[in-house]
Amino acid sequence: MHNQSDLIYSYDGSFDGLLCCVFESYEKKEIPLDILLADASQPLLFSAKKIHTDLSKASRVLASIPKKMGTSALNLVRHAFLTCLVQKELYILLFLRLGYSYGPTVMNMLTDDVVNTLFKAVNHLNRESHLLKGFLRFSIFNNVLVGEIEPKNYVLPLLVQHFCERYPEERFLIHDKAHGMGLVYQPYQSAVIPIGALELPEVDEEEQTFRELWQLFYDTIAIQGRHNPQCRMSHMPKRYWAYMTEFDRTQKNTTPKLPGSSVKLLSMGLAKSN
Repeated sequence: MHNQSDLIYSYDGSFDGLLCCVFESYEKKEIPLDILLADASQPLLFSAKKIHTDLSKASRVLASIPKKMGTSALNLVRHAFLTCLVQKELYILLFLRLGYSYGPTVMNMLTDDVVNTLFKAVNHLNRESHLLKGFLRFSIFNNVLVGEIEPKNYVLPLLVQHFCERYPEERFLIHDKAHGMGLVYQPYQSAVIPIGALELPEVDEEEQTFRELWQLFYDTIAIQGRHNPQCRMSHMPKRYWAYMTEFDRTQKNTTPKLPGSSVKLLSMGLAKSN
């Protein structure tokens, strides 16, 4: 029997750490009120229990998920962890509790609030990653393709395969400004690494020319008689525009400089992954 406790779990923010929270919940027969990052700065009304990451405990929970409820449930949980859902950790824990009770049928329990909430969050994640495969714009700095995004969800892990297969012979960096992470790639090697503040060098004349040509193309193919801003925003949400070349008309001489080479950044990131 599991009882609702007046405890709040705190963990290190890793997926293994969250699995250890699930382990703790079952071992102590308690359901936490919430699961927060250990460095959360907000004041707490209830006592917090720090859950240490133990890889052996995490591996036991990880192995039990597909065994008890199927691989689709494990995929859902992995993707849910990447979402921007508020209290995603608690929802994942509650979902796993349902899965351990009902088995694979938990994936069909869409009328349940926990299951429905997770499915909606993962759908939002998948939609955002799909849109960014088309909306991401690259610029060339020091012979490296560099693109910036600011997604709501942590989408980089879902973009790795697409862009590595699309540009297998290139060197590129995709910087997620919202989460302080970057996908770095050089031929047949990729890594997702932490990147804090990233300042890019001023674009050179050739790059600026290509940006202006792309803007000219965008304006030229537009049909004024069919101009429909609302329709455009439904297919191309406005929050993506800030990093899309065709909408940026003030790029020239406004980009701050990067101390050092982007190629060096790529090498450092890939070295860390090996």
